Amino acid sequence: MTLGSTIAWDDTVLPFQLDRSDIRGRVARLDGVLNKLLEQHDYPQVVEALVAEAAVLTALIGQTIKLRWKLSLQIRGNGPIRIIATDYYGPTEDGEPARMRAYASYDAERLDRDGDGFAQIGKGYLAVLIDQGDGNVPYQGITPLAGGSLAACAETYFAQSEQLPTRFSTSAGTSQRPGEAAAWRAGGVMLQHMPKASPFVAQEGGSGDQGLLKPADILAPDEAENWRRVNILLDTVDELELIGPVVQPTEMLMRLFHEEEPRVYDAQPVKFGCSCSAEKVRESLSIYSAKDIAHMTTEEGIVTADCQFCGAHYELDPKVLGFEAAETPGGED
Repeated sequence: MTLGSTIAWDDTVLPFQLDRSDIRGRVARLDGVLNKLLEQHDYPQVVEALVAEAAVLTALIGQTIKLRWKLSLQIRGNGPIRIIATDYYGPTEDGEPARMRAYASYDAERLDRDGDGFAQIGKGYLAVLIDQGDGNVPYQGITPLAGGSLAACAETYFAQSEQLPTRFSTSAGTSQRPGEAAAWRAGGVMLQHMPKASPFVAQEGGSGDQGLLKPADILAPDEAENWRRVNILLDTVDELELIGPVVQPTEMLMRLFHEEEPRVYDAQPVKFGCSCSAEKVRESLSIYSAKDIAHMTTEEGIVTADCQFCGAHYELDPKVLGFEAAETPGGED
């Protein structure tokens, strides 16, 4: 399909609230930032599609973290697609864009390029990690891979770990304008029931795959009808509305939820950004002895490292590496 040029609501996350239903949510649209994430690598399309879905989920979840915090989504399995990792860095100041990066690891020989991507992750887990900065213990929540999609896994995470009924609807795909290369677009909607002081908890095992909790399992009877009604409305969204080349997020919300009294807040812009540096490479190698560093040194007398996220290449003097470093860094990058 052919889509229009980059538009104002691309690369943003728009928070909203449905006042009638006591439900909050976000709309994410990724265009330029998604292509920046993917162009750092040369993934097969089946892997790119999973990275795109993970990026949308990360943007939707990450919008709520505080300034200078980092939220990471990690999907690990024993299948041909071994790792998908995304990072969302909260803005450094109010009004500044958030930053995102992502990468994937896969076994090219085992990968079925025409097969289902989620099935090729195999058995494993989805982890949500929040780094609140120096002096704070990072938060980590883990849920098994289940439900047939990354979105379903994220819904299970919120039900199991946060006791928050949550729904995701996402879409991603490539588009092409005449005379230009194909590019990725992605979008999604996140719904979340407002937290209660004393959440309702199902007494028995959950109704989801592997006995995991689903949103319906943690909703009190008087809340379930609102949740059911709003989810039925979200079921009517189509892929082009989610991706958003024509329909603005506010127009989509009014089309879907006009009877639920939607209220929107300021959108959060998102851009590509990586936090790698030569200093961080040195820090990661600080656990190694001089003997270990010697094994990593090339014939040219340097230690090299490449960032998995952005592809940045670093060449370092082995004398400044490891806990037995003979010299302090002299500024080489």
